[in-house]
Amino acid sequence: MRSLTVVRHCAAEPTPPGGTDFDRELTEEGVEQARQLRERFTEPFGLFNTAPTTALVSAARRTRDTFEHAFGGLRFIREVHTSNLIYNGRQDVSGDELLFDLAAIDPVTDSLIVVAHFPTVWELVLTLASEVPDEFREGFPLGAATMFEIREDESVGLAQYRVVTTFVPS
Repeated sequence: MRSLTVVRHCAAEPTPPGGTDFDRELTEEGVEQARQLRERFTEPFGLFNTAPTTALVSAARRTRDTFEHAFGGLRFIREVHTSNLIYNGRQDVSGDELLFDLAAIDPVTDSLIVVAHFPTVWELVLTLASEVPDEFREGFPLGAATMFEIREDESVGLAQYRVVTTFVPS
């Protein structure tokens, strides 16, 4: 089996004066959330120790920073796709649109990670989960993740998947 891990970016600074929402940096709390995420998924016998993984990351700074702090430089990351379509500061992206973008990069042999924004990641989890975890019934916390089990011989798509594990930073 392979997996799809859906991650919401970690805590970020407010929009800086003269800046844009797209340019928001992680706070110290956000960096700590990303550290916890990295530890959860890469500790000895962690879930990603041997599974080659393809990542889809929103081009916004806070999502790129979340990915770098949580997964950057890890040996199981085979390929990273950065997308302006997931979030560009001008339009909302639905969970279905995010799923379409994931299917477009799915090599069907690798596990997948997507790092994106609320409410898109929450909509995606509500759509794909065969049973929605309690911690995600009312929303999707900053720096949180949900991992789904995906069959090795099927492309990710509009289906119901079993949740393998969840993570919510402390």
